[in-house]
Amino acid sequence: MKPLFHCLILIAILIFFASCNKTKQNDEWKHIFEKYHIKGTFVLKNMSDGELKIYNTQRSDSTYLPASTFKLINSMIALQSAAINSVDDRIKWDGVDRGFRAWNKDHSMRTAMPVSCVWFYQKLARRIGQEQMQYWVNKLAYGNKDIGVKLDDFWLVGRLRISANEQLAFIEKLINNELPFDKEIQEIVKELMLTDSNENYAVHSKTGWTKQIGWNVGYVETKDNRWVFAMNQDIIEREDAKYRKVITYEILKAEKIIE
Repeated sequence: MKPLFHCLILIAILIFFASCNKTKQNDEWKHIFEKYHIKGTFVLKNMSDGELKIYNTQRSDSTYLPASTFKLINSMIALQSAAINSVDDRIKWDGVDRGFRAWNKDHSMRTAMPVSCVWFYQKLARRIGQEQMQYWVNKLAYGNKDIGVKLDDFWLVGRLRISANEQLAFIEKLINNELPFDKEIQEIVKELMLTDSNENYAVHSKTGWTKQIGWNVGYVETKDNRWVFAMNQDIIEREDAKYRKVITYEILKAEKIIE
C-alpha cells in the first residue's frame, strides 16, 4: 500500500505544480506601461490551454470601482428583469447637456453602450430598482457586492469594488454563457461589446474611467482561439485615458494575438 500511496502523493504534487505553471508573471509587458509612464496591471488568459499571464500580480488582486465596465452587468440585469424590453428600445434624452455631444440625444442600449452614455444607464438602474439590482449583484458574486443605497451611481462613486482578476473571471463566464442570465441576453451583450474586427480577429471590450482609475476588459476571438483580458491603470491626467486601449492593443500585438 505504501508505494501506491507515495505514488498517488507524487501524482497530486505534479498536478498541483502543473496547474501552478499555467499562471505566469509577465514582466515582458513592463516596458509597454513604462513607455507611457502608466502604472497598472494586465491579465490575459488563453482559453484553449488555460494559461494565465499577469503583469503586476499584486495590483491584479487590488480592487477598484468598476466604472463603466458595470454597464455590461447593468445591461443584462435590465434585460433579464424587463426594465427594458430590448436593446433597441429608446429612452428619451432629458435635454441636459452633460458635456459629451454623443450623449445629447435619445438612446437605446445599442447606441448607448459604444459611447458609454452614463445618463442612459442611470435611468436603467432606477428602472431596475434597489432590490433587483442587489439581488443580481449578489447572484453574480460581483466584486465586493456592495452597491450601497444610491442606486444610480454606485459603480462610479460608491463602495462597489472589483479586481482585474475578478473582471477576467466574469468575462470568461460571459463568453461561455455561464452567467445566471438567459443565453440570448448574454449573446446580445457580447454583440454590443464588439469594438473592432477584421477577417482575422474580433475584439469585444468595454472601457471604464472614474476616480483616477481606468479599465479595459473583454476578449479577442480569432479563427481558432479566444483570449480574455482585463486591465486597469492609474489616470492622473485626462490624456492618460487613451492608454487603456493603446496598452491593450500593444500587448495583444506583442503576444501575436492580433496584428
